[in-house]
Amino acid sequence: MATIEAQKLRRMIRRFRVLIVGRANAGKTTILQKVCNTTDQPEIYDTKGNKIDTDIVKSSIKRGNHNITNEMIFKSNPIFVFHDSCGFEAGSEDEFENMKKFISERAHATELQERIHAIWYCIPMDDPCRTFQRSEEKFFLECDTGRVPVVAIFTKFEALCPFAYGEIKKELKGVSSEERSKRIAERVEELFTKTGVCDRLCNPDNRARPKSYVRLQNMNKHNTNCDALLESTTLALDDEELRLCLVSTQQSNMELCIQCAITILLDRAHQLFGLLRFDYGPYQYEIARWFPHLKVRKKLIQSDDSLVMMLTDDVY
Repeated sequence: MATIEAQKLRRMIRRFRVLIVGRANAGKTTILQKVCNTTDQPEIYDTKGNKIDTDIVKSSIKRGNHNITNEMIFKSNPIFVFHDSCGFEAGSEDEFENMKKFISERAHATELQERIHAIWYCIPMDDPCRTFQRSEEKFFLECDTGRVPVVAIFTKFEALCPFAYGEIKKELKGVSSEERSKRIAERVEELFTKTGVCDRLCNPDNRARPKSYVRLQNMNKHNTNCDALLESTTLALDDEELRLCLVSTQQSNMELCIQCAITILLDRAHQLFGLLRFDYGPYQYEIARWFPHLKVRKKLIQSDDSLVMMLTDDVY
């Protein structure tokens, strides 16, 4: 696909579509709210664009009739479209087959805007003895996700701290608060490794394997965000235009834009030039492309001994 400016790309793709998977109470809704910077509940639409009463949706889920094709959209960021796998995690074989069919169809859809562009699989860490259950095993063993990247999200990661503290409580008597925090953090890492969840996700027999991993904690607190998830998803995408589309949903998140621009473009430069010196001038415009809310004056101006690309913060 030829390079397309972020604004033109957004008109072409229109939406960034995500399938979110995970057991009940894995923190899925909270994650979506954080991503869209809202505390509101999403609006639900069918495939024809008709709005569905959320009470009807909840009632259908209770009866075991969940339609994975329904779209969840938050008013605060309508560029995102979310699909929820709700159903198969409880052990319903029919729901699992419906999800496999949905992934297969949407991963290879002819219309770019109808494809799913990423899959977020949420694995809660509030019970370290049951992190990888039959639902996770079936998904990763049997689902063919094609080129759609899967991001494994370890939710409620803070829940490992009480377990870690309980195991080394006696050892912490008389130690400084700094040393105490250090030892608890070390034990958390040991507990996480002991769950074996990463080894099972990387099982060579799996048809689907995560392209990246993210730990999220304290998502119920107002000062937390999902920047790590958005950055990880951006870097997991193998299509630059899709990366630009995802970043363009985060116009107010300058830090994320900068992180993605620097990580991706400098990595490309190093691949091309290795450790040799190269001219940063041509990359100024490329970096500017990652800021869709900025206008870029293509005329370069002289500043000291270098050329500088002029940016303004006018919104298109």
